[in-house]
Amino acid sequence: MTRRTTAALVAALALTGLTGCSDDGSPSSVASKVASAASRAGDAVSSATAEAGRRFDDIRNGVDAEDDVRLGSPATASDGRTTVAVTVANSAGSVKSFAVQVDFTDGTGKLLDAVVVTVADVPAGGSGKGTARSTHDLSGDVRAKVSRAVRY
Repeated sequence: MTRRTTAALVAALALTGLTGCSDDGSPSSVASKVASAASRAGDAVSSATAEAGRRFDDIRNGVDAEDDVRLGSPATASDGRTTVAVTVANSAGSVKSFAVQVDFTDGTGKLLDAVVVTVADVPAGGSGKGTARSTHDLSGDVRAKVSRAVRY
């Protein structure tokens, strides 16, 4: 964890009053609470990436399609979630579906969230659209990248 992330967690905990939840306001107690909050954030990312992996494990006879995927610019929706438009191009000679893993990262490349978007029934030679939506609120300089994509 970076110093900036740790400092932000400490500030957030102090502002929300979590550092005063018990009679023990010792530095070790505060540090424990910060570590616990950081662990929960890390667990959310681990859970999202594990779910993405399971979704790809279910696909049979898929072909790498990362070069056939384009992402728009990330935006924050009214519910606080980050969204990004996903466009796929089907260069195959028949109708195909696509599974696209979109990773949301911060400006330094640190993974914040991962989601899988399915764009179904894209006609031969045509394109299809979908929207990737983060599983939780993201803030700061959020970027999106295609981690993997499969046409099947």
